[in-house]
Amino acid sequence: MTASFEGTAATAVPATADLLVRGADLLATCDGPAGTAREIVGGWVAVTDGLVSALGGPGDPAPPARRVLDATGCLVTPGLVNTHHHIYQNLTRAYAPVVNGSLFTWLSGLYPVWAGIDAEAAYLSAWVGLAELALGGCTTTTDHLYIAPRGGGDLWGAEIQAAKEVGLRFHPTRGSMSLSIKDGGLPPDSVVQDDDAILADSERLVAEHHDATWGAMVRVALAPCSPFSVSPDLMARTAELAEKLDVRLHTHLAEDPDEEAYCRERFGRRPVEQFEEVGWLTGRSWVAHCIYPDATEVARLGAAGVGVAHCPSSNMMIGGGGLAPVTDFRAAGVPVGLGCDGSASTDSASLWLEARGALLLSRQRSGPAHGLTAREVLDVATRGGAACLGRTGEIGQLSVGSVGDLVVWREQGLAFAGAVSDPIEAWLRCGPSAAWHTVVAGSVLVEAGQLTLTGVEGMLARHRAASLRLQGLAG
Repeated sequence: MTASFEGTAATAVPATADLLVRGADLLATCDGPAGTAREIVGGWVAVTDGLVSALGGPGDPAPPARRVLDATGCLVTPGLVNTHHHIYQNLTRAYAPVVNGSLFTWLSGLYPVWAGIDAEAAYLSAWVGLAELALGGCTTTTDHLYIAPRGGGDLWGAEIQAAKEVGLRFHPTRGSMSLSIKDGGLPPDSVVQDDDAILADSERLVAEHHDATWGAMVRVALAPCSPFSVSPDLMARTAELAEKLDVRLHTHLAEDPDEEAYCRERFGRRPVEQFEEVGWLTGRSWVAHCIYPDATEVARLGAAGVGVAHCPSSNMMIGGGGLAPVTDFRAAGVPVGLGCDGSASTDSASLWLEARGALLLSRQRSGPAHGLTAREVLDVATRGGAACLGRTGEIGQLSVGSVGDLVVWREQGLAFAGAVSDPIEAWLRCGPSAAWHTVVAGSVLVEAGQLTLTGVEGMLARHRAASLRLQGLAG
């Protein structure tokens, strides 16, 4: 285990904190690279006005607080950061007609179903999906919503409203598709838009919702879907708009062998080469999956500072059999975070499950001596995600001035019997684990394993009705 620190209160302790989490078996701060970050035995952390105001160990006097959470028998970590998701897809979980299809077959089968999504369905899927993420220890999530059904209303505004109600820190991305079947793409005409409409609405969403201040709860990024669903001109113009508005860029990249074949046939180059051609090889960008880059491309991504959202479950489910080169990415300086991806492909939204998947896939690819360690996976799930979203030092770590987002993981009961030597190893090797407490900006979203939100059953009933309608099963 990394050396423990006991006298670590970093600033003058506030007179009264809003929240104090105390008595942790181990407080993992993730305030530096894996192997150097502070780990405090018996640690405590105080949150005031939504930010971490002090932290320390048994030898440091903790402040009085308006609310106290006991972390005895628990590991405390920063909140986990989800860097890639398609939350609306929880309306079509385990969709039977396409469960065994390739990526392109799967998408072609689902686009006509998703064409029926409207703002109400987007709101319900987001509310349910964000609540599910909180139960799994996620405190910040992005979402890649890239369909725009005609007459569906403001799907992105509906998601943002749900995020405000649930209380999760939210990075919606204004996704888009401009190539339909008639243009050589996969989706029907009814879910795509022309380039000018996409760019105008992208600018509107940033103006209405993007908050660039420290500790912001909502930030917007721009996210054309993929090389096979938008024009190169839209990719280039979106990169220019993101530079003008000072927001981040997100897309899928090097996800599937079919994507590489498409890019070679259509553009005469590989996906990463096409990505660079349209002006996206920049530290403003982070990409989803990135399973199939070669060694030269990994180095180019690292030199440019492009981040990667690693999606272990989805990659195993529909990724064509490849293993993302996560250790190579990290060695090359590529920021790597975790992503749940869409519920239609992975059918669950647990960042703990993705963290364990990242550990196992890395060991499968590189062997136990060279694959990721549990601490490196925790670093990916926290600091790595923060780097992908451009929020290093702000989210994904526990240090004075960082956001007050944290998770208390209970390590007791049958699954943890005998796991007494290292709480971080136990966190990933034992389980499955769910959050005991989830805290966002000092507010408790999950307490003792239960959501503090009201009206969950009613939301689930409305979500089921929307799902049945979309899938043509309402009758």
